[in-house]
Order: sequence, then C-alpha cells, then structure tokens
Amino acid sequence: MFRVILHLDMDAFFASVEQRDDPQLRGQPVIVGAPPTQRGVVCAASYEARKFGVRSALPSATAGRLCPKGIFVRPRMDAYREESRRIMEIIAATGAIVEQMSVDEAYVDVSGICQGDNADASLLKALPMARQLKDRILSERQLTATIGIASNKLLAKIASDHQKPDGLTVITDAEKVPFLRPLPVRTLYGVGKVTEQTLKQVGLATVGDLQDYAGDLRALVGSFGPRLKQFAMGEDDRPLEIGDEIKSISGEETFLKDTEDRPVLRACLKEQAADIEQRLKRRQLGAHTVQVKVRYTDFSTLTRQISVEEPLTEATEIYRLACFLLGREKLVSRPLRLLGLGVSHLREPTNQQLTLL
Repeated sequence: MFRVILHLDMDAFFASVEQRDDPQLRGQPVIVGAPPTQRGVVCAASYEARKFGVRSALPSATAGRLCPKGIFVRPRMDAYREESRRIMEIIAATGAIVEQMSVDEAYVDVSGICQGDNADASLLKALPMARQLKDRILSERQLTATIGIASNKLLAKIASDHQKPDGLTVITDAEKVPFLRPLPVRTLYGVGKVTEQTLKQVGLATVGDLQDYAGDLRALVGSFGPRLKQFAMGEDDRPLEIGDEIKSISGEETFLKDTEDRPVLRACLKEQAADIEQRLKRRQLGAHTVQVKVRYTDFSTLTRQISVEEPLTEATEIYRLACFLLGREKLVSRPLRLLGLGVSHLREPTNQQLTLL
C-alpha cells in the first residue's frame, strides 16, 4: 500500500476565529492578547499583524510599537477549543486515521482511502478529498485551512507550510528531491537554531547542500546525521502517533528555606526553562501552554497558565512567560516553599512560510 499523508493546518486560527465572529475585524491587524497598555503577551496574530513582525509570546507593549494600528482582542480559549473540536469532527468524518497535533493542526492518513497504480497516482487521488475538507471547513465553520499532501509526515508538513493561507500543495515522490533543494536547512524536522548554525558554519545552508554533502554528517550533528540525510532526501518513516504521545514536560524545586527573593526565583525559573528547552529539542517538539506552580509555607498550592498559538521552543520565551504569569497573578506575595514550571499542548514546531530561493 502506498502512503498518503495530509497535513492540515488552520490559518492564523485564534485571530481568524475572532475575525469571523466580529465582521469589523476582518482584514484588520488583529492581535490576540492583553492590550499594550497593560502587562501582557501576544497569544496569536492575524496575517495582517504578522506583516509588522508581531508573533506569539511577544510582550504586548512590543507588539503595540511594531503595529501601532493593531487591534488587541482578549483571548477566548474556550471558544478556540470548541472550534477545534468541531473541525476535528469534520476531519474524522472522512474515515481516515487522524493524529491531532494541537487545536489547529492534524496529520491525516488517507492511505486506506486513496490508492492508485503507483505512489504519485495515489497522492494525486487525495486532491479531491483535500479540496472537500477545505470546502467543508469553509462552508460550515467560515474558516480557511491549508493542506499539504505527500507520502510522509515530513513532506506533508513542508507542503502545508509552502503556500499559506488557504493553500493546497502536493509534493510527489518524483518531485520531492528537487522541491527540497532550494529550501533552508531549518525547514527540516529536527533542525533548530543550534543545528542550523553548526551546518551553516561548514557551508551547508540549503537542503540541496545536505543532499550533495559527501562527508559524514555525524561529525557535525552526532547521531542525528543519518536521519538528517534521509530527511534531506525527502525520506521519513515516522508513523502517525495515536494515543501514547507525551502530554507535558515540567520541573519543580522545593527550597531548603522558604523564599521570596527575586534573584533566587528568577535563577530557578531560568534553570527550569533551560531544562525544558533541552527536553523539547530531544523530542523535536514545541509547546503551546506554559504553566507555573507555587506552594507557600502553609502548603497551599496555586497554578496559573497561559497559551499561545505558535509553539514555543526556546528557554527565553518560556522563562519570559513564566515571569509574566508570576507578576500578573501576584503569586510571590509571600515566601514560596516550591516553585515549578511546565509546558503542555506539545506539537512539532511550526516552520515559517517557505520562500523558494
């Protein structure tokens, strides 16, 4: 059986829901988050706002300076989760195998439904189903989705990143190697900032450079080398993961002596954020939700969290949101016995929209 994988990604999901529900916001630079006059962060931004450099996890004040005409809207997470449930029901109605990655993203295995005489014919047979999915989401939910079609998860994700918003792209097996050649190495699954810089230092800036590299990539990126070479050639045998995926990553510290000393607490959060970053990178994941946990002398415990649309991968972003939560909720109002930091709603990091070189 030939593999046929769809990657469906809703377009600027949080902001699009707001624009749909309030017609006055359509076509406007919508920023989902606290207003710039208050201490807050950006949870999501419409494409109109992204043109100004606004993105998830930015301080709201910074977003206000970048986009002076931006319209700030308070996030409605319950509304986004309900919308996600309805969209996933539409996807599930196809009878395909579905791996939901987040509220706005899913892999859909239609191999049992779309089969042709060869691998590429099978991929092309998925086009009508993909169009029907997009049309149904648009007609029933008044939202647009972008879909990529390919023979594996790696290529399907790259295909959906290629033409946003409201795109539909097929990468056939015959085209995959030339399609990948001009793309930056960061496009490939598992390549973060550190790996990207390591590769660029030896002149490996594009996927084509990796395809042509005659040396042993293990000398540059360790045990990831053989896998990276496979990804550069468009090969990926990862199955869809149904049910057993990791749900969250967290850490906490119980202090020897209860404290409200800010430098001590900041140092603790930085260490926890750095550990979470490393654990995310080992699994090639990003996080949508950051949560802090505090326990006081009397053993009373509080947790607070914040969610953003684009997955977080860097310790600096996780630390910044943790500090924001502690400050906004005034959690350090008395000495702490315990301080914890965690992330959840995990998914693969989103590549930026691709530009062919």
